[in-house]
Amino acid sequence: MFVYLLLLTVIATVEAQRVPGLQKTDSCLCKINSSIWTFPAVQFVEVTKEVQTCEENLNEFEEKLRNTDVELPSMGATLQNITARLEVFNYLHTSGLYNALHLRQLNQELEEIHQIVNEAHLQNPNNETHNLLSELKKAKNDVRRMYKDDFFNLETMKKRLQDLNNRAQTCKTIPNDFRSTCHQRIMTRISSPRVTKLNSISKSYISGAWGRDALLTNNRYWEHCLVSGNKHGNTIRVYNSHEDFMASKNYKDEQIAPSYSDKNAVQGSGTILYDNTVFYQCYETAEICSFNITSQSTERVKLDGAGIDNKFPFCYFSCRDWTDIDLEADQDAVWVIYATEENHGNIVVSRLDPLELNITHTWKTHLFKRSVTSTFMVCGVLYATRYVSNYQEEVFYAFDTTTGQEINTLSLPFEKVSAGIANLNGFRQLYI
Repeated sequence: MFVYLLLLTVIATVEAQRVPGLQKTDSCLCKINSSIWTFPAVQFVEVTKEVQTCEENLNEFEEKLRNTDVELPSMGATLQNITARLEVFNYLHTSGLYNALHLRQLNQELEEIHQIVNEAHLQNPNNETHNLLSELKKAKNDVRRMYKDDFFNLETMKKRLQDLNNRAQTCKTIPNDFRSTCHQRIMTRISSPRVTKLNSISKSYISGAWGRDALLTNNRYWEHCLVSGNKHGNTIRVYNSHEDFMASKNYKDEQIAPSYSDKNAVQGSGTILYDNTVFYQCYETAEICSFNITSQSTERVKLDGAGIDNKFPFCYFSCRDWTDIDLEADQDAVWVIYATEENHGNIVVSRLDPLELNITHTWKTHLFKRSVTSTFMVCGVLYATRYVSNYQEEVFYAFDTTTGQEINTLSLPFEKVSAGIANLNGFRQLYI
């Protein structure tokens, strides 16, 4: 039996060999050479390593499977959330991002701008209105080409229309006294502070506004403080002279609304006094209120699309709550500075007729409102500031409503007494 097995092994490993032997009793004795079936130790070590590597890879794969089983529920929830968020944009897949509806909207905007420019050209033809009409004609041809070729960039065209609209707003028929008589359009320097004074109402009120009647036909000064979490107010303190203001005497507290929660109460620090009338954001609404101190009457006008309730506040260094709508005034007009979703959160400037209380002109800028500390108007020019340090601010931007042009290269530093700015207004002097 032993010989038989031996022969099988030899046959399996190399080849069969005949081995002579000697029979003794019931046994067979023989000599064999075992070198022909030496155990392959080297190959065995290599195979063992491969088996070990395979086992390690298998263990690693099993670990990944276990982790995947744990992560799958979370991944599924995330996917459902993304799917739900993308559902509102499903029309992009079916209709395309830039479809005929967008082109019709562009055409409508073009027609509105063309009507404004055409009316201005008929009443007062000049090079600017002529150039605008030529550019509008070219823009209409470009839109027609978009219909034909189905290839265009909507955002580029909308920006182009915005610039044309700003120029058209400037060309609209406006009162002769609207265009500024300032001999120098853009400021070049701001002096050091001349007056530093705490408000006379209460040191606990840290937000509000103050200044001089912007019409400049009188020497009336005023201050207004926000209560109720620095959000609302209902009184304004008025002084008949600068001396009285500095001495905090001979003042009169005028009640704008019965309480700070009344529908006619003030919201935010963007208040201004112009021709003995207080202009401000109405309580909890996107509306502008005007309170005439002489007649004690209040009127209001809606500000279409304006963000409120800290949607677009001033925010450069840190967000200043309830500054979504900022009322400003210079020697020419009352102005409203705000932002809209339609303008992507960028600043919108509207001219407000202080007598009729209606919006007469609107310009759209490319300046993101949350990137700004505060704004003010001088000579029909919007200026924006940004934080430099706790005691220094910088005017870095201007938008000229007379030309519709933006200036991004300003660098006019000025001093301040604290890090934040609740309100900034003025004409020949700035009141912070």
